Amino acid sequence: MAERTFPGIEQHPDIVALRVSSERATTTVTAQIMEGLALLTGLYPAASAWIVGFHTTLPTLAVTNLIAGLAYAFFMGAGFGSAYERTHAMCWAAAGIGVWTVIAPFVVSGTRSSHPAAVIVSNVVIGGLAIVFAAGTGLLALRIKRRS
Repeated sequence: MAERTFPGIEQHPDIVALRVSSERATTTVTAQIMEGLALLTGLYPAASAWIVGFHTTLPTLAVTNLIAGLAYAFFMGAGFGSAYERTHAMCWAAAGIGVWTVIAPFVVSGTRSSHPAAVIVSNVVIGGLAIVFAAGTGLLALRIKRRS
């Protein structure tokens, strides 16, 4: 009796179509620009304590920004570049990191009166950009998915 062999899951028509759709999404100029800007947006909070100069006065916030920035950069840069078809949903977690970046100065380090204005402005602006790029990437993925 001959043994029947079946193709692996990676050759399933739905998986192949998903990969084609994802490849189409990542090759657009808009997606590439958004991914690059999002990666830079993640790297700024990671270094912001040293750029703005609060690494000695607010060390807890410095560590929080470092971790949040690196996580955002990973979600938006490394994840999308390597396996877009499996990781495009990470943009919503990255949007949550953006929200955290906005509120972190108030939650982590106490009241606003103890913070220099540059710290608050830096976190709010970069957190807002992080939310915009993450939501834009998620919406771009949804738009590409609807077309296919």
